[in-house]
Amino acid sequence: MIQTDKDKILEVIDRALDSVRPHLKVDGGNVEVVDITDDNLVKVKWLGNCRSCNMSHFTMKAGIEQTIRTVMPEITGVEAVN
Repeated sequence: MIQTDKDKILEVIDRALDSVRPHLKVDGGNVEVVDITDDNLVKVKWLGNCRSCNMSHFTMKAGIEQTIRTVMPEITGVEAVN
């Protein structure tokens, strides 16, 4: 199987989120990287308790987006698809 540049980017992003996942799992949640658009918007899906958590917007900006931008500053934003 040939790995594309997009696949490599998604893999880097997914690995970066491993530092956030333990905090999400404490509350029964998780996050999954779904896609990255041509304009560098990362799409994620909330899993478990994160789907209905009223703090997920804060977690998205302060945890998920900040973590991703640390490893990939060219990311324009992060958006939940669910």
